[in-house]
Amino acid sequence: MRTRRLDPRELAAARPEDLAGAVLLAAVRLASGPLPKGARLDGVSARAVIAAAADAALTIPVRVAWPDPDELLEDEAAERLARAAGGAGVELRPARQGRIDLAATWDGVLHVRAEPLRRVNAIDPLEVFTLYHGQAVERGQVVAAVKVAPHLLPAGPVTAGVQLARREGPLIEVRPYRPMAVAAIAAEAISPDALARFEGGARAKIRALGAAFEGTSVVGDADPEAARAGLAQALAKLVRERRFPVLLVGGVSAGDPIAPFFAALEELGGVVVRRGVPAHPGSMIWLARLDRTQLLGLPQCGMFSMATAADLVLPRLLTGETLGAESLAELGHGGLLTREMRFRFPRYAQNLEAPEG
Repeated sequence: MRTRRLDPRELAAARPEDLAGAVLLAAVRLASGPLPKGARLDGVSARAVIAAAADAALTIPVRVAWPDPDELLEDEAAERLARAAGGAGVELRPARQGRIDLAATWDGVLHVRAEPLRRVNAIDPLEVFTLYHGQAVERGQVVAAVKVAPHLLPAGPVTAGVQLARREGPLIEVRPYRPMAVAAIAAEAISPDALARFEGGARAKIRALGAAFEGTSVVGDADPEAARAGLAQALAKLVRERRFPVLLVGGVSAGDPIAPFFAALEELGGVVVRRGVPAHPGSMIWLARLDRTQLLGLPQCGMFSMATAADLVLPRLLTGETLGAESLAELGHGGLLTREMRFRFPRYAQNLEAPEG
């Protein structure tokens, strides 16, 4: 690129065609309004700059650059990269000073492919930054942004970033909640009041995510064998007859290897995907699978009315995502769910009480 630092006297003597096509390297304030840095001068804006210099309204030098044929303006570069990085559920906002925001087009869960994202960001001078992978987001919320630092840059780095993002992307997408029905099992003796709290908490969360809550099966027999048989019957009915895609289970501890529920699950051919997750509070939640149904469990029914790590998992289940052990292992990054980290939760959980301990 060719650059110049033009003082007001030089500008006053210039012709509009001398400046047309140049890019401002710093903002210029005119009586008619500011010209931002990175703006490309056309005939009208070039005449306005020259007139301001001639009238002594412009008293400081103006720094400009003329791009080479293979160079891109910052806004154009950012838009190319943003279109390549964004997938389903995101839309581009208008560019401003080399930055383009990507906003969610629906309520759902943000998915970020972290390793390709890191590789794109390793290309100087490309910048792509996001919210957390797996974070619940709302329609219209900015979930990521793309920026390039120079006002002019060679096309090569942008092309490399675009190709990487398209090959291994989309880097950023928002998966919407699916309209589905969810049921629950209370695998412990539970009073009517406790059951009402359990169902109330579960129903509020499920409905907030666009799904329907279909009630609770209570199996609280004190005899382990009778409990196993009752739980196997309840599971078979909910999974194989009514075909619920997601079941909530309360009263089963991830740390109890002889819990009747796990025996019933194994009897039916189900598997435990993960006992406990690397996030707190709620590190004792567990995830299991029986046929095509995913089961999310907590050690106490009352915890479903609180804010726990389950509120990072439940939204993903309600988008239809099949979670594995690797997906749950990712919760460790940002998994210390203190009050300051509540922004990671869906809105319904941000002000709920958390379990003690």
